[in-house]
Amino acid sequence: MQFREESSIGDRIARLRLRRKLAQERLAERAGVSVDVVRKLEQGVRNTARLTTLNALARALDVEPSVLGGQPTTFEVRGEQDQPSVLALRQAVSPLADLLGEEADPEEPPSLADLRAALRSTECIRRDGRISEIGALLPQLIKDARAAVRAHHGAEAAAAHAVLAEAYQIAATTLTALGKEDAAFTAMERAAEAARRGDDPHLETVGVSTLAWVLTRQGRLADAERIAVATAERVEPTFRSRPVELSLWGILLLRAATAAVRAGRHDTVRDLIGLAGAAAARIGTDRLDYATPFGPTNVGVAKVNFLVEMEENAEALSAARVVPDLRSLPPTWLARFHVDRAQACVELDRADGATQALLVAERIAPEWMRYHSTSRRLVADLRGRERRRTSPIAELAERINLDGQACD
Repeated sequence: MQFREESSIGDRIARLRLRRKLAQERLAERAGVSVDVVRKLEQGVRNTARLTTLNALARALDVEPSVLGGQPTTFEVRGEQDQPSVLALRQAVSPLADLLGEEADPEEPPSLADLRAALRSTECIRRDGRISEIGALLPQLIKDARAAVRAHHGAEAAAAHAVLAEAYQIAATTLTALGKEDAAFTAMERAAEAARRGDDPHLETVGVSTLAWVLTRQGRLADAERIAVATAERVEPTFRSRPVELSLWGILLLRAATAAVRAGRHDTVRDLIGLAGAAAARIGTDRLDYATPFGPTNVGVAKVNFLVEMEENAEALSAARVVPDLRSLPPTWLARFHVDRAQACVELDRADGATQALLVAERIAPEWMRYHSTSRRLVADLRGRERRRTSPIAELAERINLDGQACD
């Protein structure tokens, strides 16, 4: 894999600001942030910023937040076999054969049982944060599901469409993690069409949840909140609703809250987290539906994230200490929780606590850490404060390849 030097967030802001012919004061005014924040970021005094700030600056500079955040844009390669490829994933999501009207693959498609087993395996890999493995396996899963859709009829075709819808959703989250939000949106359009033809009535709701996340990552915060809230209102549970329906409703509320907090709409965030908490209390325990957890633990973790984004860092750390049953969370959710703890510690000038939280996150989901932009920014910030040449944070920076970014 080739690497190039990864510029700092301040370098990217300055470059884009100059391209837009904006003075620092004008950029700060357009973004609604302090000019001191812009100056410190560009001067390298600060190496990280809250997602609310990044979204505001991205809007003012007319770019997606991932452009400012800085993250690997392709897959890591661990060996010569089964090398993951962004291009292969793009080709699977948007095959040229559809435009040319070419005939279907003559090979026999896999059985529905094999398709479902492959899907469950891929979902497990995603929850573990093994992103490069997803990149190697997912293109073939999408191709196999498409072949099954073409080969079957009736109920079997509907079942194949359901698998295809979930495969497209995994593609969307994977492409989003690599900063390919436009390709992710295309994957979600495909997922929505497959869900409508599938045999699972919940897949359209799940798809909206994923779409809201993609829109949030695009910086389309109002759109993300709107679609999540509108769908939540449509599927709002009743006293007779099953736990899965409560779970999916709660997930939509958390997606809406994620968009709202990044837009700085704190009152809305508190209202949404209150509703999600009530749904979680009715369920009573955390569930894992469609590869996404929901329940008292996940709501507690989400609350910590929102408090950090609202700059209530001391409250966030207090809330983090009382989140129940953390071991029930999938690895990537748990790792993100510790990254949020690290963010709060950084804001409170507790560098040692931040470093320890990041090391815990790395032990839980090491590969995910190398792709996660907030983790990388925090490590860069802490390394910049470290005076020792050799230290735990310097070693972590090396392990996540902080000074190199994968090229397209």
